[in-house]
Amino acid sequence: MRWGSSALTLAAMLLSTHVFADPLQKSEDIVKFFAGQTGNLGAARGICVGTEEECKSKAEKTGSAAQKSGLDMMINFALDSAQLDQTARTELGEFAKALRDNRLSTFSFVVEGHTDATGPDQYNQDLSQRRAKSVAAFLEANGVQPARLEAIGLGKTHPRVADPYDPVNRRVEMRIRAE
Repeated sequence: MRWGSSALTLAAMLLSTHVFADPLQKSEDIVKFFAGQTGNLGAARGICVGTEEECKSKAEKTGSAAQKSGLDMMINFALDSAQLDQTARTELGEFAKALRDNRLSTFSFVVEGHTDATGPDQYNQDLSQRRAKSVAAFLEANGVQPARLEAIGLGKTHPRVADPYDPVNRRVEMRIRAE
């Protein structure tokens, strides 16, 4: 885990082949990080969950100085899949626990589904929507109120990396913003 000086960013890259990642960010740490931040989500502090290499890679690809209006948590998927693997379920379970905490009750979430460039546009749009709904359904099943979640599919229109076929583009990102 690494605390950076970038905007409020939490990135967890959960590749289905990446079983031996560093320990999860614990829910209490997530709660503590965001408690009292509702008025200033653009503060110049960030948190990255994942291996040190993943955090450095994310900072290089997105530009650590870029300001964001919320929290990013990436959940990656296998090709042509909207199924959450065990690693994603574990990470999302810890995240859901944090979101149920009363100290974060003023937050709402946009769950954005994405795909790589493989396949036709309409299929990718539908797959990205299924991915977002899969994550939202998991969070709801773990006690997050449905009214606090909006699942949207963005297809292949917003790749995370320059190579549109890179597996890292097959993901769901959760944007957290104060209401």
